This record gives sequence, structure tokens and C-alpha cells, in this order.
Amino acid sequence: MAVVIRLARHGKKKQPFYRLVVADQRFPRDGRYIDILGYYNPRGEKETVHLEKEKIEEWLKKGAKPTLRVRDVLKLGISA
Repeated sequence: MAVVIRLARHGKKKQPFYRLVVADQRFPRDGRYIDILGYYNPRGEKETVHLEKEKIEEWLKKGAKPTLRVRDVLKLGISA
């Protein structure tokens, strides 16, 4: 089972926000997930990022692979 950290889209039409989730690679983007690691809201005056760093580090140690966009969000969250 390949585990990935990716974004799951939520929100209304043309008003998205995203959750950072850990999921099996075979599951659909907005489908079943294992754990929620935070959220990312790209809308508004300032991008909002909330990350649970302990959980993220734990999943990375377990071998979860972040997607490219998640890597960008993690960098954004660390600098904020």
C-alpha cells in the first residue's frame, strides 16, 4: 500500500479550500483518507495554512510521500 500526503478539495464552487490528508494512493482525491494533517486556504487577502507538524513528521518517518503541491504548502507553512 503506497501512502501519500495530498490535498483534498472542499468548499463551494469557485471557493475552494484544501485539507492535507494521508491517503492510500489508490483512493480518489476527495475519497477515503487515513488522517487529516491540516488545511490550506488559498483564497482571501492572505493564504491561510494550518499544519499539525508532529503528525506530518510522524507520517514522513513512516514513509508517506508528499505530492509536489503539498511540498510547496509545507514550505509555505514553515515560513509563516
